[in-house]
Amino acid sequence: MLLVRILLGLLLGYALLVFLAWVFQERIAFPAPRASVPDPRQVGAANGERIELALRDGTKLAGWYLRPQSPTSSRPPWPALLWFYGNGENIASIGPIVRDFQPPGATLLVVDYPGYGGSGGRATEASIYEAADAAYAAVARRPEVDRARIYVYGRSLGSAVASHVAAGHDVAGLVLESPFTNALDIAREHYALFPRFIVRLRLDNLANLRLVRCPVLVFHGTVDRLAPLAMGRRVVAAAPGPAELVLIQGAGHNDTYDLGGEAYRRRLWQFVLGGAAVR
Repeated sequence: MLLVRILLGLLLGYALLVFLAWVFQERIAFPAPRASVPDPRQVGAANGERIELALRDGTKLAGWYLRPQSPTSSRPPWPALLWFYGNGENIASIGPIVRDFQPPGATLLVVDYPGYGGSGGRATEASIYEAADAAYAAVARRPEVDRARIYVYGRSLGSAVASHVAAGHDVAGLVLESPFTNALDIAREHYALFPRFIVRLRLDNLANLRLVRCPVLVFHGTVDRLAPLAMGRRVVAAAPGPAELVLIQGAGHNDTYDLGGEAYRRRLWQFVLGGAAVR
């Protein structure tokens, strides 16, 4: 009888865990760290300005728009890079990276997802995609931007956001850093205790990549344990057009910028600027 009670207690405890995982999975996937958006000029990006976008329901999104670092080296219209960050980041935390990795002859736009950083609203898969579409529309409307040369960059969670944009809009190129295949595969990799049917999120890079017709550049750390390198290889293989995988030796999921260093930055610049010279 005691054994039955123990088993019943374990079963009820497991059922509770499954229920909580189903209810709170968006909060797990989108922790939405809050922080006010700094003035880019105060963190060394003298070419930047704070901007605000609005979603259909009036939700306000905070962001940065950076003009080319070397505008005298070329004339508008300039190429543009849309930047989508990882799930635990916001503009306040990645501002210096955006500043340092901005291609010198291109504009750059980054917005905080709904509920993140200085943006209003709540982070859901749908709201993040809507924010990404609004960011694309905002940069495409800028008269100094060449609409035929809009590039999209996404890291980790941002890879699914970036591939969503590339699948649904005309973009010149897609850059993914530490991409995963989809939410279900991440659940299998890290949450094997839970049944698959509770996964409501899609975040499907594989499905998106099959719809992308632009060149694809993927950076991936060789010892990434969160989104294993095998996932990056599958993402590259899903692209129907030209795709390149750049390995960052010894890098995990969150130290790719540091370990990739100057070679990473120059390869990104080369991809966005094409034949233009880079510093």
